Amino acid sequence: MLRHGESIWNKENRFTGWTDVDLTEKGEEEAARAGDLLKESGFQFDMAYTSYLKRAVKTLDKVLDRMNEDWIPVRKSWRLNEKHYGALQGLNKSETAEEYGEEQVRLWRRSYDVAPPALGEDDPRNPVFDVRYREVPASELPRTESLKDTVRRILPYWKETIFPSLEASDQLLVVAHGNSLRGIVKYLKRLSDEEIVKLNLPTGIPYVFEFDDHLKLRKDYFLGDPEEIRQLMDAVANQGKKQTLVAEEAAMPGKEQ
Repeated sequence: MLRHGESIWNKENRFTGWTDVDLTEKGEEEAARAGDLLKESGFQFDMAYTSYLKRAVKTLDKVLDRMNEDWIPVRKSWRLNEKHYGALQGLNKSETAEEYGEEQVRLWRRSYDVAPPALGEDDPRNPVFDVRYREVPASELPRTESLKDTVRRILPYWKETIFPSLEASDQLLVVAHGNSLRGIVKYLKRLSDEEIVKLNLPTGIPYVFEFDDHLKLRKDYFLGDPEEIRQLMDAVANQGKKQTLVAEEAAMPGKEQ
């Protein structure tokens, strides 16, 4: 599994959700590095899956290009889209924490069952107006989502489409988003609601899941330097803090400047 490379709104610390923003130059470099790392580690994929959002699609394209596996079948599904952040989409996370408080933003970002304020039915950001979802029943398209809602959306696709293909494939690649992948991780590792909210997936870091011959999860691990990955996870966790608090923490003794 791979979370897409850094997007423009990741860089600007904005709630993105289903908004279709592009990768930054750094995001493209992260995708290329992930492809190189997977190739060097001996991975050869039979099939790839991704969402309808370009930051994931372009990450996948870059990874496959670096691996010389552009030819493998790719399947896209709206069910792998990021958690829908409703009316928060486009807002700066730190500024939102200033306005509503860090605890409220933490609940919107990281709680399991609290959803952000929903989009109105006539809001132009409502996915019912997006041509790419024209074949999806309007009742299934979210106006906002909690992580619980996101898991409920993703798991049918995982159980009915992706996971069964492991019976015929040795290695699959899923390139998606922080929260959509967390939903799959929760299911595979049988994590509690409390445990999954503490998992922060960094951009562009391959997360490997190995199964035995009976498709039972055997082990899981990130590819890359453990200390670097820990720092990247911490950076994801800090995105919803007030700018002043982040600055104060950075200035504390023992903190890198």
